[in-house]
Amino acid sequence: MRPFGEEFSTFAISARCPDSGKLGVAISTRPIGVGARCPFIAPGLGITVTMAVTDPRLGPLGLNLMKLGYSAQRTLDEIAASDPHIEWRQVSVIDRDGNAVARTGAQNKDWSGHFCEPNMVAMGNGLISERTASAMRDTYRATAGQALEDRLMLALEAGRDAGGQHGGQHSAALLVYRTQPYPLIDLRVDEHDEPIGELRRILELYRPTIDYYELRPAQPHALGGEADWIAAKAARAGR
Repeated sequence: MRPFGEEFSTFAISARCPDSGKLGVAISTRPIGVGARCPFIAPGLGITVTMAVTDPRLGPLGLNLMKLGYSAQRTLDEIAASDPHIEWRQVSVIDRDGNAVARTGAQNKDWSGHFCEPNMVAMGNGLISERTASAMRDTYRATAGQALEDRLMLALEAGRDAGGQHGGQHSAALLVYRTQPYPLIDLRVDEHDEPIGELRRILELYRPTIDYYELRPAQPHALGGEADWIAAKAARAGR
């Protein structure tokens, strides 16, 4: 019996782009609301992702520890020491220097595990096979040079196509920060038969306005409306 809830079977990729400074997470699971419970990012600081029998309190804890100057490994060690149910969790941390670590608790069954390398963690629990996580890793590696949000989205799609998780996915999210205290991208899909495909559709709709909504707070009168921005951007691209 799994006593703490049903938030098993989740896969995610988190990454830091050393060139752009972006930090991001792409994630999918079966229960509703994965974007609210699992990915936590502080721009310029780092990422904490908490999965399996999720305790969302561990996300802010990880960010607060990194604010104190803790490295990714020390942050993860402190999280583990603070949680009496750590063996039911799966947690990853990436710090501002790109150090990337993860911990998969012993109570996670089926295929559960993680792949870490500088600036990236691909992990999952309750997966069809190891290939779900390794496909995310491999795709992320193969798309170097693309925007972080595109690499993350492609990696999440690769994880789905490699088998995903037991029972399929119904919730997905893409969260990306650059330098502002608010997200550059915060897209979520819930209770959908193909949430990753729907997340892709929404990302493509949102893509033309990503820069617009980042710039508008500081230039409210200069940018004009959203439609004008999109038209002007398309005109510039067509030159």
